[in-house]
Amino acid sequence: MEFPDSMRAAVLVKQSYPLQIEHVQLPEKLNYGQVLVKVHYSGICGSQIGEIDGIKGNDPFLPHLLGHEGSGEVLAVGPCVRRIKSGDKVVMHWRKGSGIDSPLPEYQWNGKKLNAGFVTTFNEYAVVSENRVTVIPENFPMDIAPLFGCAVTTGLGVINNNAKLKIGESIVVFGAGGVGLNVIQGAAMVSAHPIIAVDIYDNRLEKAAQFGATHLINSRKEDVRASVLKITGKTGADAVIDNTGDTDVINLGYELTSVNGRTILVGVPAKGDNISIYSLPLHFEKNISGSHGGEANPSIDIPNYIRLYQNGKLNLDHLITDRFTLGEINIAMDKMRSGKITGRCLIKM
Repeated sequence: MEFPDSMRAAVLVKQSYPLQIEHVQLPEKLNYGQVLVKVHYSGICGSQIGEIDGIKGNDPFLPHLLGHEGSGEVLAVGPCVRRIKSGDKVVMHWRKGSGIDSPLPEYQWNGKKLNAGFVTTFNEYAVVSENRVTVIPENFPMDIAPLFGCAVTTGLGVINNNAKLKIGESIVVFGAGGVGLNVIQGAAMVSAHPIIAVDIYDNRLEKAAQFGATHLINSRKEDVRASVLKITGKTGADAVIDNTGDTDVINLGYELTSVNGRTILVGVPAKGDNISIYSLPLHFEKNISGSHGGEANPSIDIPNYIRLYQNGKLNLDHLITDRFTLGEINIAMDKMRSGKITGRCLIKM
C-alpha cells in the first residue's frame, strides 16, 4: 500500500485554546520499532482536556498532537518490529505493553517539527511505538476497541491493581465519567457492596446505576459526607476512588476512607493545588496512593478484557454515548466539560 504523506490532525497550538484542524506531513519512512496505523476511531479522555487547559503547568512541547486511546489498521511497520504486521487490527494505548520503545515520530507542520508522543490518536494516521499497540481479533468492533486504550484498562486496573477490592467490600467513586463508570463496573464484577457513585450531574449518576452503582449521590444537592456515612456506617468505606483531581474532593474522600482502607487518586490536581490530610492513620493501616493508568499491562489485560466482552461479561456498548467527526472535536471537548456527555465519546476518522 502506498505510504501516505499527509493527514488531517487536531493540533494543540496554544494552551486553553481550541484545537486546530490542520494538514500535517508524515515522516517519509518509519524508524526502528515504529508502526504506521490508519486510525479508525479515537476516544477522548479527561487527560486531554487537562493538557489543553494546562493543569500540569506550562507545556514546553507546543505545538503538538494529542490522544491516547484509539483503534485502527496497521499499514506498515518499521525495522525490528516483530509483534505487529501490516493488516493487523489494533488498539492504541498510552500504557507500555510488549515490544520496542521506539523513537518519537517526526511530523512536520508549516515547515517545522510538530511534537508528538509515542502514541497520538486525534489524527487520521499515527506513527506509534510498537509497545503502544496491541493486536485484536480481525472481526472485533472497531468502535468498541478504543475503550481498551484507557477507559477500560484504567478503570478495571484501579479495582484489580490499586484498590485490590474484595468481595463484599464497600467503595465510593467520585466522578462517573468514562473511567469512573469502568471503576464502578469493575467493583460490581467483584461483588463489592455498597458501590456509591458521586457526581455533580444527574445524567452521569443515572448511567452509573446502569453499570452497577447501588447508591447515587449528587454532590451539588446533598451533603456527601453525611450521605456516605449513612450508607457505610461511621467507619467509612473500604476504598475511595477519586477521578476528579479536585483537592477538596480528595481531602473529603480520604476522610471517608476507613482506618484500614485505601484512597486511590486517578484524577490529577492542577499544578500547585495541594491536598491537606491528617496523616497519622497512614502510620497504621490506612493508605493513599496515586494510580498510573490502573497499573495496567495492555499486552495481558486487553486480550483478557476482550474475551470478557465477547462473552457478555463486560458492558461496553452502553459506555459510548456520543460520536463526532474530527472536525467536531472542539464541540466534543466543550460537551465533556459541561457534563452533557454521560459516558465515553468517540471521534470517527
